[in-house]
Amino acid sequence: MSKRPIVALIYDFDGTLSPGNMQEFGFIQAVGQTKEEFWDKSNRIAVGQDASNVLSYMKLMFDEARAAGIPLRRSKFKEFGKHIDLFPGVKEWFGMVNAYGRSKGVRIEHYINSSGLKEIIEGSPIAGEFRHIYAGTFIYGPDGTAEWPGIAVDHTAKTQFLFKISKGITSQHDSKMVNASMADENKRIPFSHMIYFGDGETDVPCMKIVGMFGGNPIAVYNPESSGKRAIAQKLKRQGRVNFITPAVYTQDSRTFAIVKAIVDKIKAEEDLRNLAASRG
Repeated sequence: MSKRPIVALIYDFDGTLSPGNMQEFGFIQAVGQTKEEFWDKSNRIAVGQDASNVLSYMKLMFDEARAAGIPLRRSKFKEFGKHIDLFPGVKEWFGMVNAYGRSKGVRIEHYINSSGLKEIIEGSPIAGEFRHIYAGTFIYGPDGTAEWPGIAVDHTAKTQFLFKISKGITSQHDSKMVNASMADENKRIPFSHMIYFGDGETDVPCMKIVGMFGGNPIAVYNPESSGKRAIAQKLKRQGRVNFITPAVYTQDSRTFAIVKAIVDKIKAEEDLRNLAASRG
């Protein structure tokens, strides 16, 4: 009996599952700033120092928390994560897609691939839905307080996690197994079985790779923002994505209709391959 094919649904987080940046749902308020003030400071660090945008915001979080007397511990990050807003239907989405996969003989797995912070996502109401969360992290001292960035994930660094998902590697620091040669038939999840959800140009490298190897990149957009929709439409015109859809994850949504059709296609292709390999 052939194994059930695995379909990986891979999500950016900010702007994809949540309408804002995760720092905006507790942390920025805790340090007494508006989101505009915080991101302006972060951008000025990046531009002024010709530095990574991701490392700049991580440094700013560290500095502002220390100035405000807030200890940055994992537990504190998780507390901020509890307050993250999510797009309509997100909380019910995972069970709904999993059930549809089971009905078609397909195993569904969900992954996060984010430039945000793993510690905050781990505190969100949906953290338990993911097989693994690939995201930025801090290094913690003996007292459990953040001391230094541990992993900074920019838009190009995110692409390595696609290869780790394909090979079944959950270690974020690994650089050996991910680069080791592996035959396509031995990969846990082929790229053609991947569905990648992103909302903007920082997702382009991942969208490009998933699409190039036969997977299905999808651009989602906040339905309340004409600007976000214009970005998604641009990505579609440029051939970066196969589909665009509002970031609505309810049962009657276009998003669910697209995913069901992709799952059906993957299952049909898998059945055909099995028939071709079998004795007539």
